[in-house]
Amino acid sequence: MIIGVLTVELFLGEANSLKEKRRVIKAIIDRIKSRFNVSVAEVGEQDTWQRCILGISFVSCEQAHVHQALAAVVRFIEAQGTVLITDYRTELL
Repeated sequence: MIIGVLTVELFLGEANSLKEKRRVIKAIIDRIKSRFNVSVAEVGEQDTWQRCILGISFVSCEQAHVHQALAAVVRFIEAQGTVLITDYRTELL
């Protein structure tokens, strides 16, 4: 069993309040969950209104499948256009 953990740091340039940030992040999380078979949660920068850190995990029997799925999630977030990815890290356990 291979567990992949993806940590994505986001910048929300258009968010002017925590309420607006949470609306944008909730929409992204819901889209990721519905499109990919992954677990997603906001894991950092929860009180900062223009920054967010998402934690995403995926489990598979094959290492290549884990890399492919997590890379697809990164591409999907980039394509949304509402946030900017400032950094991301992938770990395999």
